[in-house]
Amino acid sequence: MFTRREMLAGAAAIAALSTLPARAQTGVNHEVQMLNKGTKGAMVYQPDFVTASPGDTITFIPTDKSHNAESIKGMLPEGAIPFKGKLNEQITITIEKEGVYGVKCTPHYGMGMVMLIAVGTPGNVEEAKSVKHPPKARKLFDELLAAVPAA
Repeated sequence: MFTRREMLAGAAAIAALSTLPARAQTGVNHEVQMLNKGTKGAMVYQPDFVTASPGDTITFIPTDKSHNAESIKGMLPEGAIPFKGKLNEQITITIEKEGVYGVKCTPHYGMGMVMLIAVGTPGNVEEAKSVKHPPKARKLFDELLAAVPAA
């Protein structure tokens, strides 16, 4: 049994905690698998298109070996920080800027292993469309960029 004094102290502690400001929501974590074979074929990110919000994180999971995730020069919003994960290692990035983010697997870029992240109202779609890619990556990016909502 608790004494009256212990119960009052406990009630006071609960009341004090309830006046603290609520912790800010940190956003959603989106998981992307790096696969040798997925629903869309060989050497793929699954999913290959992610719609995110500022504050969300994207975790690239090396489900199969010999993959990484690297941002593509010219396919990042202005002020966004480029990233490059190591082969066979998970990497998590935090999205801070609105726009489109192009991502490639360095060793399988020529095989079309790319993906796109669309955040908020993307203002850099035209710049992203002008970036040169190997033919298979270009074909997939044409499809992915066509799916981005107009700014």
